[in-house]
Amino acid sequence: MRRIFNTPGLLKLLPVLTLVLASEIGICQNASTPLLRLQESRAYLNIDANAQHGQGIWGLTFGNPGDVWQYPNSLSCLVVYGDGKYVLEKREESTVGKPRVRLAQGSLGADDLQRLKAILDDAALTEVRTPPMPVLPRDAQAVRDIESLDAQIDHGGITQRFTTVRERVKTGALISATSGPSTGMDAYLDNGEPYKKVLSPLMKWFEGLQKKSKSDLKESKPKYCAPMNIG
Repeated sequence: MRRIFNTPGLLKLLPVLTLVLASEIGICQNASTPLLRLQESRAYLNIDANAQHGQGIWGLTFGNPGDVWQYPNSLSCLVVYGDGKYVLEKREESTVGKPRVRLAQGSLGADDLQRLKAILDDAALTEVRTPPMPVLPRDAQAVRDIESLDAQIDHGGITQRFTTVRERVKTGALISATSGPSTGMDAYLDNGEPYKKVLSPLMKWFEGLQKKSKSDLKESKPKYCAPMNIG
């Protein structure tokens, strides 16, 4: 009977098969391609000096001139690559004009990386898109603070991007030209509310990584965080 496997021939083919497999893996998982980019931004506005921002955050996405580098703010930015390596940057500016930037780098363990990929591949999360921007109430006087979440996720070469925004707005009707605005309750606007449950696993994972990396943060120059444009 003819032998099905020719052992010497098979041994000669092993190096070739190894190269083919390595090539296929490289195509599917490019270590230099960011798997995830995530940024949480918080800006606390001086509502007396910057009442013009009561127009809302329309310029946040569409790029009107102006950004929040000049306001007290905090930014947390994360980049995770396909091989599990990550960079976490935190920018805090409690005193205007004197930002503090810190950076931590590391590598996710195999289990943690697979957990992240499972979260990113969740069918509900892959359907998230940038919702319409919040509409200010008619009696809005100024925006007190803004929080935003910006995400960019790689799905096998197809990029998913979305931004959600939460605002706290000062409200109150204008009584007269001389008396100024009345005191009103703050209004909270959140276009990401419908996605809270879907985004929860990703945000909890991000929070856990930040806690884990807290002791590794070192003083650095800004590289990864982007200004939150509020126009």
